[in-house]
Amino acid sequence: MMPAVSLTLDYSGFKTLLLAAVLPPAPMLLLAAWGGWRLKRGRRWGGWMLGLALVLAWLSATEAAGELLSRARRPPPALSRTQVEALRGSQDGVVLVLGGGVHRHLPEYDAGAPRRHTAERLAYGVWLARRTGWPLAFSGGIGWTATELRQPEAEIVARVAAEDYGLPLRWSESRSRDTRENAANSLPMLMASGVKRVLLVTDDGHMPRAVRAFEGVAAPLGIAIVPAPVGLRDDALSSFDDWCPSVEGFARVRNIVYETLAWWAGR
Repeated sequence: MMPAVSLTLDYSGFKTLLLAAVLPPAPMLLLAAWGGWRLKRGRRWGGWMLGLALVLAWLSATEAAGELLSRARRPPPALSRTQVEALRGSQDGVVLVLGGGVHRHLPEYDAGAPRRHTAERLAYGVWLARRTGWPLAFSGGIGWTATELRQPEAEIVARVAAEDYGLPLRWSESRSRDTRENAANSLPMLMASGVKRVLLVTDDGHMPRAVRAFEGVAAPLGIAIVPAPVGLRDDALSSFDDWCPSVEGFARVRNIVYETLAWWAGR
């Protein structure tokens, strides 16, 4: 007799399953399968549905589609060098980098390491900290779907910032599981240390959601949030390559679709 199998689906499991169904390329594959089924049986619109699915699958892996989706969300503009240099000399600010995922272990480092989004954010955060003279902070724990992690993002990033960039974190917040918790956990800690301005570093897709979460917490604390987005493009529409599938294009489209869904969900 086979033993009974108990399947429990907590929030992290439900979120993982939902994202697998709604993020590219799953919707396009489902539409293609439906269109093919209708075409095979002589139903109306089957060919059109199959064709549309193929076009959308192509576009979902292009830099151009990612750029159009990003512009539709209207992220804050990049900080100019003049704006950055104007902050030098102030003593009440901090550069706060938000986590975007880490690898639990990479053999070449024999340690955990930042994933692409976190690495890009951290590099820009270090660049800002060195040019403004402001201290560097990081917020990120173990996300809802990062069930394989045993070490919070902040601990891995603290080591990388100190060893690879020679710029230790002044503050490190490691309990957050999502963007709202990033704001709720990090801003009171910074306020207690006299911080009045925060250069908020995250990618352009995540920035609108991050600003909403942080400004809601920062206003009662008397802290000003200054968006410092990374990952913006000057132009990703005019080149033929922009309209051809690429790993970078697919990753950007997928990220912006994810961020749009998270915005609607209020997370």
